[in-house]
Amino acid sequence: MNDAKWLDIISKEVEARKEELFNLLKDLISFPTVSPPARNTNGVQEFIKRYLEELGFVTDQWEVYPGDSNVVGILTGEASEHYHSLIVNGHVDVAEVGDDGEWDFSPFEAVIKDPYIYGRGTADMKGGIAASLFAMKLLKELGIKLKGDLQFQSVIGEEVGEAGTLSCMERGYTADYAVVVDTSDLHIQGQGGVITGWITIQSKETYHDGLRRKMIHAGGGVKGASAIEKMMKIIAGLQDLERHWAVTKSYEGFPPGTNTINPAVIEGGRHAAFVADRCALWVTVHFYPNEDYEMVIKEIEDHIMAVAAADPWLRENPPQFIWGGKSMIVDRGEIFPSLEIDSEHPGTKLLAASYEQLTSQDPEIGMSTTVTDAGWLGRAGIPTVIFGPGKLEDAHAVNEKVEIRQLLDFTKVLAVFIAKWCNTRKGDSS
Repeated sequence: MNDAKWLDIISKEVEARKEELFNLLKDLISFPTVSPPARNTNGVQEFIKRYLEELGFVTDQWEVYPGDSNVVGILTGEASEHYHSLIVNGHVDVAEVGDDGEWDFSPFEAVIKDPYIYGRGTADMKGGIAASLFAMKLLKELGIKLKGDLQFQSVIGEEVGEAGTLSCMERGYTADYAVVVDTSDLHIQGQGGVITGWITIQSKETYHDGLRRKMIHAGGGVKGASAIEKMMKIIAGLQDLERHWAVTKSYEGFPPGTNTINPAVIEGGRHAAFVADRCALWVTVHFYPNEDYEMVIKEIEDHIMAVAAADPWLRENPPQFIWGGKSMIVDRGEIFPSLEIDSEHPGTKLLAASYEQLTSQDPEIGMSTTVTDAGWLGRAGIPTVIFGPGKLEDAHAVNEKVEIRQLLDFTKVLAVFIAKWCNTRKGDSS
């Protein structure tokens, strides 16, 4: 089958069967997989598992947390060792709804009202999942065989930094290329990274509030300090480093100063009758695609320890650091690795060409201003891009929606890309 015929047949099939796609999305939306509180995705994952198995995928399902399971399906190609493999990745958890009385429609009953489909998760990102599953079904029913392996990863936890995708990497799943079908407005994207961390000051001694006079006045004789007041020096040091980053670092596609250090939460003291002997600061750090979170951590720690070295009390009571975490719910921490995009990679070029052929528009290749699970795939050494339907301003919003035309276009592009990439011989960059 030549390219032109593939394109025409797939495009017509998507248009003719769009109601089937809409119904699939409605089914996915009907599962209220809100996170937090999470622990509620096993039902939708069982649904997706059955869908994949009906298409001939061999599936693997495991609980990352009780009640929250990942599903991976693999459709083995006819000549896997010689042809490119592909991961299509998406998360099934959705953002909090808030007061559903503010919605025009029930958040978990998808409503079609041209030119949009409304419902929680339509943009972020059950629209991308539904379209991906439907695209794979069309390829099977059209008799388009794949020579390389096709893998679908349906993961949990992205909304609260729970590393469902990391769990897939730890389980050994890999491929020659990956597409994370998260909200991107059909732009082909990489991303910066985010890591959270706790900086804690803990005094070796605890003092009654009545001794504060002796700690702060000449001749008092008590060598003590308030951990809360000493944290002010740490915050000032972080601000100095943040300003230094703003003027010394940059990355194309990001406004200057996007690499921020936000002192997001502070917890300190035990009681009004005590001098605070402990203070903890929760920070959120944004960094650029060409940086790894481990190098960013080292920069921050080196700088803060230099700040502490200049203070007599902090030298003896140095700050302690805890970085990242696998869940904002369980351990109050998260990591989203950054992702550089290689516009010259054969997979990226083929995806861009597929988009241009199906939409008659030049694709936009750039950077996402948010973060997704794509960084975990990239950090595992898999060339990866973010490419999915939905606009960022609609994700997490009241009356969340996805444009019907964009959903259909995405389905066409992904189906054509899968058919081409998984039938391209390894080493062939044409």
